[in-house]
Amino acid sequence: MQAQGKGVGSAAGNVLKLAAAAAVAGVLTAAIALPAVGGAGMTAKSGIDALHIGPEELDEPPLPEKTTLLDADGKPIAQFYYENRESVTLDKIAPIMREAIVAIEDFRFYKHGPLDIEGTARALVKNITTGGVTQGGSSITQQYVKQVLYNKAETEEEKAAAVAPTVGRKLNEIRYAIALEQKHSKDEILNRYLNIAYFGASAYGIEAASKRFFGKHASELTLAEAATLAGAVQDPNATDPNRGKSFRDRLIARRNVVLDRMDELDIITPAEAAEAKAKKLGYKDKPIPGGCEQSDFPYFCLYVRNEILHDTQFGKTQKAREQFLARGGLTIRTTIDRKMQKAAEKAVRKYVHPSDKPVASEALVEPGTGAIKAMAASRKFGTNRKKNEMSINVVADSLHGGGTGFQAGSTMKVFTLVTALKEGMKFGDGFSVGGTFAANSKFDFKDCKGNGVGEPTAVLHNAEGGGGFKSLQTGTWGSVNTFFLALERKVGLCDVIKTAKDLGIKRSDGQPLHEVQTFTLGANELDPVTLATAYAALGARGKFCAPMAITEIVDRFGKATSFKPKCKQVLEPEIADATSNILEGVFTRGTMTGVGGIGRDAAGKTGTGDVSRTVWFAGYTPDLAGAVSLGDPRGPVRYPLSGRVIGGRQYGSVFGASIPGPIWKETFLAALKDVPATDFVKPDMSRFGGCTQSCAPKPKKEHRPGRGDDDGHDRGPGPGDGPIDIYTPDGSPFGD
Repeated sequence: MQAQGKGVGSAAGNVLKLAAAAAVAGVLTAAIALPAVGGAGMTAKSGIDALHIGPEELDEPPLPEKTTLLDADGKPIAQFYYENRESVTLDKIAPIMREAIVAIEDFRFYKHGPLDIEGTARALVKNITTGGVTQGGSSITQQYVKQVLYNKAETEEEKAAAVAPTVGRKLNEIRYAIALEQKHSKDEILNRYLNIAYFGASAYGIEAASKRFFGKHASELTLAEAATLAGAVQDPNATDPNRGKSFRDRLIARRNVVLDRMDELDIITPAEAAEAKAKKLGYKDKPIPGGCEQSDFPYFCLYVRNEILHDTQFGKTQKAREQFLARGGLTIRTTIDRKMQKAAEKAVRKYVHPSDKPVASEALVEPGTGAIKAMAASRKFGTNRKKNEMSINVVADSLHGGGTGFQAGSTMKVFTLVTALKEGMKFGDGFSVGGTFAANSKFDFKDCKGNGVGEPTAVLHNAEGGGGFKSLQTGTWGSVNTFFLALERKVGLCDVIKTAKDLGIKRSDGQPLHEVQTFTLGANELDPVTLATAYAALGARGKFCAPMAITEIVDRFGKATSFKPKCKQVLEPEIADATSNILEGVFTRGTMTGVGGIGRDAAGKTGTGDVSRTVWFAGYTPDLAGAVSLGDPRGPVRYPLSGRVIGGRQYGSVFGASIPGPIWKETFLAALKDVPATDFVKPDMSRFGGCTQSCAPKPKKEHRPGRGDDDGHDRGPGPGDGPIDIYTPDGSPFGD
């Protein structure tokens, strides 16, 4: 009896539901019979009042569109997107595609109003009797409404509400649909629907889907292809061809359903339907365009991407900045120079192969603007370890997608040299030093908080002796460790650190600089962009310009925002001139003698870490600055460079002039080939010539160290390996 009673109650409930459904369907049918709503029919104001159905304006925010990166000449280099979409106008969509989508989704689309009365009424009856939405019955206009609401949703709750199986949501769709059809033509609504719809395989909109599925524009689709894409929109995840054979089989079956419907509606003939059904799926699986991994300039692309994601001027929150970049439909003009980029890539990969575990990386920066002209690395960017690809931006700091960087070695001695010149020392000033150095007490070196950081127990040494009197010139040319430790002690560690910071030096990992005794020897890990930018300030006569990658952003509406260099004079121009004059000698009388110069004014400094764990060269002209690093990203301590095969050549020892120096030289010869040479400004010899009280005991000839200098650089048997003149106390200029 209990079971029977339950059955009777259930049956009675269903009768009531059916009655209610019939009543509601009748009211709805009457309500939508208005000419402005359902097409032709009688007026039913009472029905509208009963259901409160009336037009409601739908906010249609711009669709997420791809962002395009351009080089300095306006040529595309990369794309970013949240959804792989390229919106197109209706005239750029094949007519057969329009017919296919209308046939399968809403064949009376051009005949009814904002909704299909018969379909909606039928669906509403079914939905009410089941207690939810189990049938669609939606017109293309309603489907477009749902897509807009879903795309606007920012939270998971809002997304769920946009597709919730409720009668309330369906009634809202109707209200929005009424307003839309008052605002837009049928063709415009169909166009918007085809641009917003998801087709599977990460393709949003008909143009992206056509390219992804078939490698062609939407205007070129054939009957079979159009039917395939029209069939995919119903349940794109269930027919996603990327997910395997069973999914592709379902897509073919769905395509054939579309073809049958087009045949039934006399859009195509039975013969045309049969011919299209006989065709294979033809899915091309075209790579999705965009993303830094597919860019020809992946490391620079990563730099730009992270520049936007970490700069609050592009959005107050991380999410806002991500949306700005990936959804904004922006055109971003950048600073990269294809000619200079090609020069850097060619030189880097000549000396270090993509298959090598050590990686060479190079950044080129323009003095006076900070514009990054090139970012190259020997290894390809990507996540395939079997192909030895790099998944971090080894050319930049961690803020721009990089890692921890490499110790910069003796390239850091330049900041001690600059500090000495700032504090009044002259070219001929110096010290008599030995082959080793040890602090007398920990207070020989003080950090910027006044703490003693000297290491009396640590005995630091030169690579090959190198004792005797060293001046600012000869100590720099020979890169004498003990001389620079003594010089750092004299001018003050904190002052050297402040000079380095003024010139933009910061650790690659974003941590505070290590303020230690060996700061001048390169105890901190840097990246090529940072070091090249610092040296560029010397080339710009003391004007530091922050690294710059973006020059202009044009939004989807054509509004352009320009970005100017952020520069500051951090050194007296005369200090920079004097520094450049000394660093010119590195090519002619110092550690780069065996490599040689580039036929125009150039200055630079080699750098080698302990036991050749990492090696560097940084150099500049008034027109371009560059820094090259070489190290093993698996860990320089565990994997030093000595005794390795690099670039197909066996090296016993590796120094700054062994690989980074030649890379820099070949890069600059090619990059500056058509750029008129600019000379350095000659130093004020009345200010910097000669010496004060710390000159050599008496003028004399001095022989340069042989192969290998005091920071461990292998100069090779260069043309200048004979006796050389040093500055004499009377101030006669060396090399003038």
